Amino acid sequence: MIIDTKELQKEVLENKKRHGFNTTDVEFELLRLYGETNELFEAWRKHNQENIAEELADVGIFLLGISEMLGSDLGEDIVKKMKVNKERVYQNGVKQILQ
Repeated sequence: MIIDTKELQKEVLENKKRHGFNTTDVEFELLRLYGETNELFEAWRKHNQENIAEELADVGIFLLGISEMLGSDLGEDIVKKMKVNKERVYQNGVKQILQ
């Protein structure tokens, strides 16, 4: 399935507006994202596969919303960062600094 992340970002923000949720305080949303990430961690620790999927979705939704609030395109940002990571040199999972 191909997903239009920019369209999803708009949908996430519109849903927040419809329900009266925060759409302006990025710091608050980052704190909420931290909480959702913790819920994902707890689901992982408990091996609760159904809850893991739900918490992964929550984390993604918060990232999409924050991206829209910041005027960024999360899909483009991910693609750019993956290109950077692809070119990095790692040894045993540690980034090497080339002189």
